[in-house]
Amino acid sequence: MSSQNALALLSAIIVDDEFHGRENLKKILENYCQDVKVLGCADSVLSAKELVDKHQPDVVFLDINMPVLDGFDFLEEYADRNFLVVFVSAHDQFGINAVKVGAEDYLLKPVNIKELKQTVKKLQYLKTKKGSVEIIQPTDRLVLPASHGFEVLEFDDLIRLEADGSYTKVVVKDGKNKMVSRTLKDFEDTLPKEVFFRIHKSHLINLRHIKEYLNLSGIFVTMTDGSKVEISRRKAPEFIQKIRAVLKTV
Repeated sequence: MSSQNALALLSAIIVDDEFHGRENLKKILENYCQDVKVLGCADSVLSAKELVDKHQPDVVFLDINMPVLDGFDFLEEYADRNFLVVFVSAHDQFGINAVKVGAEDYLLKPVNIKELKQTVKKLQYLKTKKGSVEIIQPTDRLVLPASHGFEVLEFDDLIRLEADGSYTKVVVKDGKNKMVSRTLKDFEDTLPKEVFFRIHKSHLINLRHIKEYLNLSGIFVTMTDGSKVEISRRKAPEFIQKIRAVLKTV
C-alpha cells in the first residue's frame, strides 16, 4: 500500500462567527486538502455543538474569539471528546492555553496554505496511528511562545533555565537554546517541583541533568551540557534533600 493510500480521510466542521472566516477556510480545504471533507460550518458554540453531536467529525477547526461563548467554552462541553482540535485564530496569545486543552495545532489567520497542509498531514497521522482519533494530553511538556505560534518541549529536554532580567534563557539538550519573554519565577511556578529546583535566584535546573556536585570554594553543580551553575548557600540543604529523592540515594 502506498503512503498516499495509507493516509486517513478526515471529516471536519468549521466553527467561526465570521462568515468570511468560515468560507475562506472551507474553500482552502476543498481546493488544497482533498482528504478533508467539510461536513458543515457553525457560527457559534451552540450551533457547533449541534453539528458535532450530529456528524461526529474527526476534526474541528475552531475559532477562539466569538461572542457570548468562545472556543475554550466549546471544548469544556466535551471533557472526553473523540475529535481532534485545530484552533484557527487571528491572535497568537492563546497558544499556551490551546496546548493546555489538548489542541493538536494552532493556525494563525490569514491561514497559510502550506501550514494548513502540514497540519492536515499531522491530523491524518494521528487518526491512522491507532485506527481512531487520538487526543494529545500534554502533561509532561512545556509550551513556549514562538514567532508564529508556540513550541512544545518535553520536560526531559530541558537542562536548565537562567534569568536574564524579565527574560529567561531556556537551555535544552539539542543546543538550540531559547530566549523567552517570561520571568524565571513564571517557570518555577509552572514546572514540577519534584524535578525542577531553583538553586539560585538566577538559576532553575532539571535535577535529572546534574552530572557533578562540587563543594570547594563554593557550591556548584555541573550539568549535562557542561555548564557550571552556582548553588546559593541558603538553598544548599534543600537541594541535597531534593537530589537524594531524585537519585534515590541516602
